[in-house]
Amino acid sequence: MSKFIDKLSLVSQAGLQPMGFRAAQGVPQKPRMLLIASLAQVDVDRLADCVAGADAGLLQIPKSSSGVKTLQQICQAMSDIPWGGWLRDIGRGGIRQMVEAGCDFVVFPAAETSLAILQNDEVGKILEVEALLNEGLLKAVDDLPIDAVLVAGEQEKDYFLTWHHLMLFRRCADLLTKPLLVSVPSDIAASELQALWEAGVGGVVVEAGVEQPMGRLAELRQMIDKLTFPLPSKRRKAEPLLPYIGGETGIVSEEEEEE
Repeated sequence: MSKFIDKLSLVSQAGLQPMGFRAAQGVPQKPRMLLIASLAQVDVDRLADCVAGADAGLLQIPKSSSGVKTLQQICQAMSDIPWGGWLRDIGRGGIRQMVEAGCDFVVFPAAETSLAILQNDEVGKILEVEALLNEGLLKAVDDLPIDAVLVAGEQEKDYFLTWHHLMLFRRCADLLTKPLLVSVPSDIAASELQALWEAGVGGVVVEAGVEQPMGRLAELRQMIDKLTFPLPSKRRKAEPLLPYIGGETGIVSEEEEEE
């Protein structure tokens, strides 16, 4: 079982209370949003500094031939956190190679990934979707044999979060029962992280590496640790709406009762 998915599941279940008369079992540690470091390129000598503060690492893998070898190197260099592969173009046999390299979980786009990935139960499976995915497909995603969902978009140089982003993230969190991850810019503020936390986001994916400021992930870790855990009312899930049948209320007059 994936170590990262175990962590993410604990975060997602932290705000849920069991039904019935049983005593609620709390989470051993204070729940906190997870921080995932995403790397396009790797400098093994500076790897520890680049991902310091992260709960997990995510290597972008455009091709399996070179990506699996790099993934094995970083898994051996930093085994204290789980590592995943963000797949772009990988064959059916590539997943087995990644598991052998030490991969803990995979992130994959729906349109370009073979269903053969289902044959492997040793890694966590995170489906990458678009924020604008319609409600019907989001509900279908929730029924798929995956462990979590990632909403990731193209992040340009001056990318920043807007109210529209927050609306879309909250919509996804309300329609999904699976843990939700979102990609965010590295210069995100504490108030923005709090808003995502309250919207139901369980973890954020942040770009790391040589092009990013050194120590930024450690700063984000400190910011996340100081967030206020949302009240259950703010972490609601979408509930079915029952149709309202209008009409006049039947009132029986005194004369009708006498008859």
